[in-house]
Amino acid sequence: MSESPGLMESLKRLACTSLAILQTRLELLSNEIEAESLRVAQMLLYGSVAMFFFGLAIMLLTICIVVVFWDSHRLLVLAGFTALYFIAGLITWNALRRLSKGKSKLFSASLAELADDRDSLAHTP
Repeated sequence: MSESPGLMESLKRLACTSLAILQTRLELLSNEIEAESLRVAQMLLYGSVAMFFFGLAIMLLTICIVVVFWDSHRLLVLAGFTALYFIAGLITWNALRRLSKGKSKLFSASLAELADDRDSLAHTP
């Protein structure tokens, strides 16, 4: 009967250790999610502002060039800019599609830690 309390204590310690490891991994996962969401939000904000100003600059440059060629080749200049913007849009769309098909690095640290935990538990005598 003296072995039973020792076994129960060992099981309690094992359960406490397992819960502590799980809690640590969940905290790491939570930190990764929060960091990634902040990074994505910041990228969207900066990207939106940059695209707004680039779009404004391109529009004003187009207007300036059309005004310069107003008397001689205004339709040709407008058609050229339309084609240029269409091609730029297609190139950007293809880049976005390639980027969206890429592999995400989200949760990579958590998965690596869980793999290390699994390996260390598997090799413990």
